[in-house]
Amino acid sequence: MTLPSVLLCSGVLICALFSSTTCEEQRGPGDKLLVVTVATKETDGFRRFMRSAKHFNYTVQVLGRGQKWAGGDYLSAPGGGQKVRLLKAALEELKTKEDQVILFIDSYDVVFASGPKELLKKFQQAEHKVVFSSESLIWPDRHLEDKHPHVREGNRFLGSGGFIGYISNIKEMVSDWTGQDQDSDQLFFTRIYIDPAKRTSINISLDHKCRLFQNLHGALDEVVLKFEDGRVRARNVVYDTLPVVIHGNGPTKLQINYLGNYIPTSWTFESGCTVCHEDLRPLTDLKDSKHPVVVVGVFIQQPTPFVSVFFERLLKLQYPKNRMKILIYNQEPHHQRHVSSFLQDHGGLYQDVKIIGPEEETGGAAARNRALDVCRTDEDCDYFFSVDIEVVLKNENTLKILIEQNLPIVAPMITRVGRLWSNFWGALSGDGYYARAEDYVDIVQGRRAGVWNVPYLSSVYLLKADLLRSELKDDLFTSRLLDADMAFCHNFRSKGIFMYVTNLHSFGRILSTDNYQTSHLHNDLWQIFNNPLDWQERYIHENYTYIMKDKLIETPCPDVYWFPLFSDVACDHLVEEMENNGGWSGGGNVDKRIQGGYENVPTIDIHMNQINFEKEWQKFLLEFVAPITEKMYPGYYTKAQFDLAFVVRYKPDEQPSLRPHHDASTFTINLALNQVGLDYQGGGCKFLRYDCSIQAPRKGWALMHPGRLTHYHEGLPTTAGVRYIAVSFVDP
Repeated sequence: MTLPSVLLCSGVLICALFSSTTCEEQRGPGDKLLVVTVATKETDGFRRFMRSAKHFNYTVQVLGRGQKWAGGDYLSAPGGGQKVRLLKAALEELKTKEDQVILFIDSYDVVFASGPKELLKKFQQAEHKVVFSSESLIWPDRHLEDKHPHVREGNRFLGSGGFIGYISNIKEMVSDWTGQDQDSDQLFFTRIYIDPAKRTSINISLDHKCRLFQNLHGALDEVVLKFEDGRVRARNVVYDTLPVVIHGNGPTKLQINYLGNYIPTSWTFESGCTVCHEDLRPLTDLKDSKHPVVVVGVFIQQPTPFVSVFFERLLKLQYPKNRMKILIYNQEPHHQRHVSSFLQDHGGLYQDVKIIGPEEETGGAAARNRALDVCRTDEDCDYFFSVDIEVVLKNENTLKILIEQNLPIVAPMITRVGRLWSNFWGALSGDGYYARAEDYVDIVQGRRAGVWNVPYLSSVYLLKADLLRSELKDDLFTSRLLDADMAFCHNFRSKGIFMYVTNLHSFGRILSTDNYQTSHLHNDLWQIFNNPLDWQERYIHENYTYIMKDKLIETPCPDVYWFPLFSDVACDHLVEEMENNGGWSGGGNVDKRIQGGYENVPTIDIHMNQINFEKEWQKFLLEFVAPITEKMYPGYYTKAQFDLAFVVRYKPDEQPSLRPHHDASTFTINLALNQVGLDYQGGGCKFLRYDCSIQAPRKGWALMHPGRLTHYHEGLPTTAGVRYIAVSFVDP
C-alpha cells in the first residue's frame, strides 16, 4: 500500500510515515525541524499533543499508526523498543538534507510550550549534535549510575522520551539497534551515552537544566505554571528555565494533564478557555428524531431528601423524551412510592423504562455495571447519562450542553452549598485518594471557567457509548480494592481516556444526605438545616423574594401586614403531617402541653413540638419572618423565640370559630394553610378595635400583627369544609 507523502490533519502538517517524499516544500518557520513521534492509535493525549503542535506550526511525522503496540506499558517493566525500530526504518527512507534537525518525542503525554524557533535556538546554543532530555532519577538500570558523566549543575541521567539532533547523527545513533519491540529504548540510548567513544563520535549531550525538555518524573516540585501575555509556560524554578517540551513521563500522567489544562494557551487570564468551543457537536438545528439516543441511569442508594423534586427536574430536562431511555436503580424501599409515582405519571413519555428495585438485592457497583451494559448492548444508544439521586440539576439544558461538548466523558460541575465540596477532584494523592489541586478553589468558586481534564469525577456525567463497546468492555465499577466510583475513574485513567468537568455554565448542586430521617410522612420539611436552599425553593412562596423590592406587603388593617410566605406544597405537607400525627387537642381549657396547664382561649390544635418540629419552625421564623418584622416595625429586632407555635383546625361541627382575645406575644404570625372557597367556606380574622376583617385569607400568605394591647381579634366562623392555620406567638 502506497501512502501519500503529506497529510494535513486539523491544521497540522503531518508527513506520512515511510514516505520517500519529504515535507520540505511545505514547512513553516522552522523549516529545518521535523518532529517525529510514534502513535499507534489516536488517543486523547495524542490529540492534545497535536493541538499544541498545530498552535506553534510544527511539522509532525507520525510513525506506527494503525499498528499494534508491542512496546510494553512502561509502568510495570521497561519497554519502548518498538519506537526505536520504527524510527530507524523511517530515517532510512526519509530523504532530507544533512542539516535537517529531527525532534523525536513521545506524544501521548507531551505538550509543546513554545515554537520551533525557540527550540532550534536553544538546540544550537547547546553546541552538540544530539541533545537528550534529562532526569534526576536513573532508570531502568540503577547499576549504571556510576558510569554516567558527572555534571556540576543539573540533571545527570538520560531520558529517552525526547531528544533533538541532526539527522545524520541520529541515524548513526540508531543504526546498531537490533533489539525487540519490548526491549527498553531508554536502556539502549543510555548505553550509547555512557560509552565515551560513542558519546563523542555522535556528539551527544543532555539538556541538564531543562532548557529544551522538562521531564516531570522526579521534578514535580520544580515545575510551576507561568502566566505571561496571553500564554502559559512551565517554569523550572530550580534552574530558572522555560522548557519548550513538557513530558509527563512515568507516573506523572495526571500532572501533565493538569499542566495541559493551561499550556500553551488552553486557558489564560486574558482569554479564559480558548479550546472549550472546539470540535463541538451542535444540536440546535437537529429535529427531535435526529437527536442522539441517551440512556439515563438514575441511582438511588440511600434515603435522600427531595426525591420527588429530583424527578420533577428530570422531567424538565430540555431534551426530546422519545430519544431518552430511563433506567432507575432503587435500593431504598422508602423511595419506591416516589419512583412509582413518577413512572405512573410520566413513564410513557420516554422511549423505554427499566427498573432495578430493592427486591432484586443488587449492589451499587453491580447495578451501575448493569446500567452500562444496557447502553453497551443497545445499538441505538449513543450516550449514557448517569445521575445520582442527590444531584440537583437546576440547568434544564444540562444534557444538551454535555452532548455538544463532544467529549469522551464529561461531568457538569456541581457543588455543595457553602462548602468547597464538588463532584470532581483536581488531583490525587500518592495512594489514589483526594488531593487539593492548586486551581481547585478557583474552579469551584467560578473564578476560572472552562472544561478541565481531571483525574476523578462522580455523581453526574455523560459518557459516549462507543467507548463502552470498544475500550471499556469490562465491569468498570468492580474492584477488590477500590470503591465503585474510584474503580470507575481508575479504569478510565488506565486506558488513557481523559475525563472532563465543565463549569462554563451553572448546573446545580448536590444535596446533603447526612442524618436524613424517614420517620415522618413528609421528611423533607425537616431539611431546613441540612439543605436550606433546597428547603427554601420547595417550601417558601415563589414571590417571597420580591416582598421588599416590589412592595408585595399589604396592610389590610392598621399595623397588620399580609405577605406571601409558604408555597402550596409547604401548606399541604404541614397539614398532612399534622393529620398523619393525629394528636389534636380537645379544645378545652385544661392543656397539659403548656406551662401552667391551662389555656384561656383554647383551640383544637397540634403543637410543633408534638411532631418534633419546633427547632425547624424557629429557624424558619428567624430566616423568613424576622426580616419582614424588622422592616415593618422599625427599631424592633427579634430572635424569633416562641413558647407556642401550632396548627389550628377549624370545622363547623368541631370548632368553627374563636372568641375575641389578645395573644400572649409581642407579635403573632397567622399563616393560612389552605384555600377559602376551595377547601372551606367562611373563616377569617376580625380586629375589633379597628372594626376591620380579613375574610378571604390567601393560601400560603401570612398575617403579622401585634399580639398584646392593641390588636384584640377573633376567628370568624368556618361554615363549611375544614380550615387550617399555623399560628406562632413570637417573643412572648
